[in-house]
Amino acid sequence: MEWQSLTKEDCAKKLRTSLRDGLTPQQAAERLRKYGGNELARPKKKSLILRFAAQLSDFMVIVLLIAAGISFLTSYLQQDSDYIDSIIILVIVAVDAVTGLIQESRAERAIEALQRLSSPRARVVRSGKELEIPAEKLVPGDLVAVETGDLVPADLRLTEAIDLKAEESALTGESLPGAKDADSVYPAGTPLGDRHNFLYSTSSVAAGRGRGIVVATGMHTQVGRIAHMIGSQSAPQTPLQRKLAQTGRMLGAGALVICLLIFIMGLIQRIDPLDMFLIAISLAVAAIPEGLPAVVTVTLAVGVRRMAAKRAIVRRMPAVETLGSASVICSDKTGTLTQNRMTVVELQDAAGKIEAGSAAGRRLLEAAALCTNCAENGGRLCGDPTETALVRAAAADKGRLERQFPRIGEFPFSSERKRMTTVHRLPGGRFRIITKGAPDILLQYCASGGAKERIAHRNEEMASRALRVLGVAYRDADRPPRSAEEAERGLVFLGLVGMIDPPRPEAERAVRMCRQAGIRPVMITGDHAATAAAIAVRLGIAESAANVATGPELDRMTDEKLRRCISRYSVFARVSPEHKVRIVRAFQSRGEVVAMTGDGVNDAPALRAADIGCAMGVSGTDVAKAASDMILTDDNFATIVSAVREGRGIYQNIRKTVHFLISCNIGELLTVFVGFLLRLPSPLLAIQLLWVNLVTDSLPALALGMEPIAGDVMNQKPVRRGENIFSGGMGYNIMVEGCLIGSLSLLAYSIGRAFFDVDPASPFIGRTMAFAVLSLSQVVHTFNMRSDSSAFRAGLFANPQLVLAAVACVILQASVIVIPPLAAVFKTAVLTGRQWLVVAALSLTPLFVVEAEKAARHVKPARTPAVRRLEKGRAPSDGAEGRRKGPAG
Repeated sequence: MEWQSLTKEDCAKKLRTSLRDGLTPQQAAERLRKYGGNELARPKKKSLILRFAAQLSDFMVIVLLIAAGISFLTSYLQQDSDYIDSIIILVIVAVDAVTGLIQESRAERAIEALQRLSSPRARVVRSGKELEIPAEKLVPGDLVAVETGDLVPADLRLTEAIDLKAEESALTGESLPGAKDADSVYPAGTPLGDRHNFLYSTSSVAAGRGRGIVVATGMHTQVGRIAHMIGSQSAPQTPLQRKLAQTGRMLGAGALVICLLIFIMGLIQRIDPLDMFLIAISLAVAAIPEGLPAVVTVTLAVGVRRMAAKRAIVRRMPAVETLGSASVICSDKTGTLTQNRMTVVELQDAAGKIEAGSAAGRRLLEAAALCTNCAENGGRLCGDPTETALVRAAAADKGRLERQFPRIGEFPFSSERKRMTTVHRLPGGRFRIITKGAPDILLQYCASGGAKERIAHRNEEMASRALRVLGVAYRDADRPPRSAEEAERGLVFLGLVGMIDPPRPEAERAVRMCRQAGIRPVMITGDHAATAAAIAVRLGIAESAANVATGPELDRMTDEKLRRCISRYSVFARVSPEHKVRIVRAFQSRGEVVAMTGDGVNDAPALRAADIGCAMGVSGTDVAKAASDMILTDDNFATIVSAVREGRGIYQNIRKTVHFLISCNIGELLTVFVGFLLRLPSPLLAIQLLWVNLVTDSLPALALGMEPIAGDVMNQKPVRRGENIFSGGMGYNIMVEGCLIGSLSLLAYSIGRAFFDVDPASPFIGRTMAFAVLSLSQVVHTFNMRSDSSAFRAGLFANPQLVLAAVACVILQASVIVIPPLAAVFKTAVLTGRQWLVVAALSLTPLFVVEAEKAARHVKPARTPAVRRLEKGRAPSDGAEGRRKGPAG
């Protein structure tokens, strides 16, 4: 129902209530039974067991559970009673599941935060008597009274408004309290912020008093609709989650296919089924990177710590990586791109601009400061943001001014008058009357002669730049006026005061960085289009007002049309919560990864729907914070850009670890598979493969996740939503490097079996050498992963964690070979000095091979004289080059 389109009398008729006496207690009781309490619905919660089980449904988790089962079965069949690997895998799964359980249910917490915002008590008129009742007992048709400082308990169609202003920024995005008018009527579809005959649940009364009829309660209020939207919006999977799930499915399916083929081939060749089963298990273990989820989790945790140091608190770990993929940042205006503090930026009179420090400027500002109702409380100005801006600009002590010119009368501001007048006693016994208000109205009461046209022109020019403009006028009198008409007659115009909520100083630079990084900044605000456009153009978000779309314009677009033309707009003004969600969805449908910032209740559904929601820590409501993935502790757009840099670095590090782990697994798979094809005794045992995967692979991979962020990371384009994690030649490199590691392991096995083993049918030394080369060559290979350029140029010791991990792996690997109890568990033999030399030489080979490949890749082709001239900016002359081309050119 479009209640703003009805007069207050029609509203009362439709709701069968009285504008004077409200409902009777009997009517209220009947409606409470019919409509229910004035509270938000609580979502049904799943049991703890079901929620924990849901965490185990991820494909990679299933793969890990299969790996644990394989490890357990291997130990059981080999009767070695070593179940430590199974236990390690199960611990990894349990930690991941518990972490997910803790991080979920953000929608439930958001709705709980909305419920905490509800007003606990309400003053209601029933049968002509004013009562105070619990807010949840309100029903449609109740007549509610509000005054300064009250929280609005339900959606109210105003019936009375006396100097009433409401703070609705959390719901509408308006940066200033809105003046209310009970007698106004607005057409259907009017944006929330323009319905001045309405008060909304959870907003607060900033000034004045009034009454209103309850037209909606509970889930039917505007804030209730938002609660429903939060509950219905599911947070999308992060790009990394999708890519890792895809990788896990690919590896798991590949491992099962290979194992099945090998098992069938073995049966055809009449190999003992138990032996074939053990070989198949070894292949499965080799194919599955058991340490990958744990490595990714730790890498993300390191990113969370880094971001916290940069004033970005991450509530959901995968969001760290998502930020690095962000291609669109939809930002609220007030408080994020701007300072959320109205500031006087310009003074003018009929002659032109006035300097604030001049005598005329001081006179204008002090008069404006006297004509305000703000007060100082503990050194802090309290009151209407416009009035506090005037007092701050006057740079004067408000208390001293009022003692010097004591106020003896006031004719308050109202939406009809659009001006405020105060009367002050002058030291000589006379009286000064000061009026401030809308310049076009104020000029009607001024005796400014021909200057009126020039002042009106300057007012229009200032307003066109999205400044909030107030006029100030005065006159001195021998006696205090008895009415507003008498006071506001024959005024002398002092000047115009232009104010704006100015952009944050660092926001412009942050927007430039976004552009440089291939990220599109978009402003979404509930403010007016002109104000939003002026700020956006100034910051570089938009080129002109042509890049602005308003809420009513969006209402006329279908979702498909919005998706097609979304790229035309950089600013969306006068929008509702539904519009914000539609904008986010439209960008996502075009393949964009969307980050959304906000601080108000009205931002919560879009924060939930976005790939990553960023709430404001200082000005943000509990609702916005609960619906978000990340909280900015300084409410600063520039902090988001810093967080994007961190996210990109983390994504690069995770990509390096995936590259490293899978190339190592391919090496392991190749070693076992080729050994089977050649009908050799298994080069590696399942327990040895598990050791490599869980220890000597995982420790260096963890260290890779702590690599410093590359200096050029913000000069690159963001990763596209559908882009494969193996893009950019990474898949090819993984295969080549995996084949290299597998070949070296097989070579070590062959050398050990041929030259050192007494019985080639029981190749303990060959298997031990293969085991050592496989493990140590992977440790060496981690240094190749650090950079696309030379490892020596990047600095072998630039990542101390990697150096420590490498040393630890070498010691651990040597331990399982030289310490007899461990050697017995891992079925290894003690190696001689010559055998260790062979192992060392083969293990170091990946470093030199990959270095040679990098050097070849970075060699620039020879340049012809023509190319060299073009590089210097000169076109080929008509000399030798031209003659060589011949007439056809």
